[in-house]
Amino acid sequence: MNDTIAAIATAQGVGAISIIRVSGEEAINIVSNVFSNKNFKDADSHTIHYGFIMENGEKIDEVLVSKMCAPKTFTREDVVEINTHGGISTTNKVLEVLLSNGCRLAEPGEFSKRAFLNGRIDLTEAEGIIDLINAKTEKAHKMAINQVGGKASLLIKDLRNDLSQILANIEVNLNYPEYDDIEDITVSKIKDSMKNLDLKINKIISESKNGELLKSGINTVILGRPNVGKSSLLNNLIGEEKAIVTEIQGTTRDSVEATLIVDNIILNLIDTAGVRKTDDIVESIGVEKSLKLAESADLVLLVLDYNQKLTDDDKQLIESLKGKNYITIINKCDLEKKIDDELLLNKVYVSAAESINMEGIALKIKELFNLEKLETDDMNYLGGARSLSILNQVGDSVKEVNKGIELGFSLDMIEIDLKKIWSLLGEIIGESYEEELIDELFSRFCVGK
Repeated sequence: MNDTIAAIATAQGVGAISIIRVSGEEAINIVSNVFSNKNFKDADSHTIHYGFIMENGEKIDEVLVSKMCAPKTFTREDVVEINTHGGISTTNKVLEVLLSNGCRLAEPGEFSKRAFLNGRIDLTEAEGIIDLINAKTEKAHKMAINQVGGKASLLIKDLRNDLSQILANIEVNLNYPEYDDIEDITVSKIKDSMKNLDLKINKIISESKNGELLKSGINTVILGRPNVGKSSLLNNLIGEEKAIVTEIQGTTRDSVEATLIVDNIILNLIDTAGVRKTDDIVESIGVEKSLKLAESADLVLLVLDYNQKLTDDDKQLIESLKGKNYITIINKCDLEKKIDDELLLNKVYVSAAESINMEGIALKIKELFNLEKLETDDMNYLGGARSLSILNQVGDSVKEVNKGIELGFSLDMIEIDLKKIWSLLGEIIGESYEEELIDELFSRFCVGK
């Protein structure tokens, strides 16, 4: 933390400009030593200056340099940003000059890591930065902005503050019973508080799971027996001939994957081998894999043939999907109807070959996952498996408190579990953390962020 770091903050390649970021105690001094503008060092904070980056009296590039003095910077250290002409050679040369004059090349995510360690952001805001960089849709972008803005952090801090008051009152009740002006904490009051806490936590967990679907996409398996049009459906959805389509049964013997965005919904599609009884060893392996993929998927698109009666294979697939999120895609609706579809659920009639009603699939997905009602501006969304895992532990600890209350545990015993909940909530926002966890989290950032 005492050294000064530098890195290219923009994507490398040909472009109008590149930005090199420098942060640390010596940031201003080091840049002053290689910058032709002699007024830069003594200039006011948060100002921009024109000049040249120099090396041994030679001009390296014509630049604009931003000076930002601590603590009003992203890292809460002195920060300098150099705007160079875009291009790999020029940008790398300017960075090389900085490194040879005392900077160290920043590690992935080190600027954000310093922002966290210096109290500029907490861990949920840091995870929001990752989500913001990786956002693929408008809704994912809005959720990430909420998290970067500290909305989720405030919620967790409020929960911790409520617990702090309860714990403080328990301590006074146990150790200083002579104080009459302190609220008498009873097991009944703690039970009411736990009920309220449980409701809030379950709401956050539920919204975070929904948010994860919007952010990372819905893992979707296309399932059905051979020749019902699964590969045609995939090709139509993604707009290219990715899967082989023939009249020969068993053409698709392994899964074919693709990702697309449909009306702000990310679908991670997997087209699978046709499911049927077969003596072909290779095809049977593909069938088994198809069924396993369907088990673990967030959504199954079960494809049936509008022009054929339901077969035993169709009926077995329908039975296997009970309790799962699935949509029945009745394909080839441009042909004569022969299917008995009265008892089928979540039906969408399409013709993949003729591009009939393909938009109906997205509408049905929104309906099935209730995505239309998800208001990303108001979601208490926690991004990342780490936060969600800790929150699930909090939920389990709340259950332990309630169990202790039911069994008649004393206040000092119940207090132990309450302190555990308070500590776990602190881990989410980074009030307590292990150094290895911090290193792992920020290593997922790109260099320069």
